[in-house]
Amino acid sequence: MNESELIQKYDVAGPRYTSYPTVPFWDVDTFSAEIWKHRLQEQFRTSNGLVSLYIHLPFCESLCTFCGCHKRITKNHGVERKYLEAVLKEWQLYLDYLPERPNIAEIHLGGGTPTFFSPENLQWFLKQLLVGGQLAENIDFGFEGHPNNTTAEHLKALHELGFRRVSFGVQDYDWQVQKAIHRIQPFANVERATRQAREMGYTSVSHDLVYGLPFQTMQGVEETIQKTIELQPDRISYYSYAHVPWIKGTGQRGFQEEDIPKGATKRAFYERGRDLLLKAGYTEIGMDHFALPHDSLYQAMREGTLHRNFMGYTTTHSEVMIGLGASSISDCWTAFAQNEKDIDVYLDKVNQGTLPVIKGHALSAEDVRIRQQILNLMCHFETEWTPHSLDMMDDFKKDGLLTYTNERVVIFDSGRAFIRNICMAFDEKLKQRKTTERLFSKTV
Repeated sequence: MNESELIQKYDVAGPRYTSYPTVPFWDVDTFSAEIWKHRLQEQFRTSNGLVSLYIHLPFCESLCTFCGCHKRITKNHGVERKYLEAVLKEWQLYLDYLPERPNIAEIHLGGGTPTFFSPENLQWFLKQLLVGGQLAENIDFGFEGHPNNTTAEHLKALHELGFRRVSFGVQDYDWQVQKAIHRIQPFANVERATRQAREMGYTSVSHDLVYGLPFQTMQGVEETIQKTIELQPDRISYYSYAHVPWIKGTGQRGFQEEDIPKGATKRAFYERGRDLLLKAGYTEIGMDHFALPHDSLYQAMREGTLHRNFMGYTTTHSEVMIGLGASSISDCWTAFAQNEKDIDVYLDKVNQGTLPVIKGHALSAEDVRIRQQILNLMCHFETEWTPHSLDMMDDFKKDGLLTYTNERVVIFDSGRAFIRNICMAFDEKLKQRKTTERLFSKTV
């Protein structure tokens, strides 16, 4: 079976597996905030207080029509301080419950647009946040920056607090594509932000690219990759556009269905980009990521310590990740919890002294076992297993995507494009569902 036929066969709706069970299959009926806090406290003790923090900063000045994040569009910067004060109150609710001061190993500022916030407000906020914990031995602090509004002052303010990673959202350099997704940013802006970050002392600069966007062409993809290579970011995320307008509403309907490349055409964009990046000295890391040999993400892959969570691939494997802010998801390995998505409701709950968790899932022993297997496949392309789903595994094997024994599954290079499909064979929750349509984006 050739690649085009494989894509036609396997291009179905499926999870991205930033968690297992995936959010649509959480058992919310048996979950409560008290269960979450109990599981969190247990894991906190066994993890020696090591914590990662994800902080969701949900404001943007304009709407990007490809975006699937929870955000609020506003030009009113008067919202900044009020929101940051609430996040600090939420953090204090956790500090009051945890048995001792946490060791903060990782901080990631995500959005929205974190650089919507002023450098002064970000620095004030983070200084207050860090008072509640102590820094771990090897910290990993990073943030997402919009090249158009990330200033030297932003970079300096965060660098002074220990931030050494920054990820710039680039998406695509083609004018027609940028216009369609409402994300106009000249190459000069990305070049300036990248140069300033390096001059400031950031050791890992990442560029986020997206394939499968409306009006993309092979020529445009090649030009975007070549311009990216010219700037030599230490890491590159090359994501598949997730078209889920039934979930995100009008924000993903700034173009027509026929404007979006699909199937073999879409995958060819990734393969061409991958070839150019590999020739330029990058190594493919897990799914949709690339890094130069000096970067810590590459080193983690080589050493077998690569990890994946709701923040994506990471070098920090702390089993406690606390998400702060509206819509944030927390993870203590045996339980997940998601915050209230509506910003106003989130603010009200926190200001009333209530943990703003609205749903979650307490993992069973079987859930944890499958979670580890899927994590292994996503990070290392192999895992130990107890044979199940043999029909599907036989199919993958016949198609040349993997091999397996009674003890181990190993994915071939040819199977990496279909890793989400392979993980689906391990997903017991998914098998109980008759359809995955209108739940997930396409796998290829």
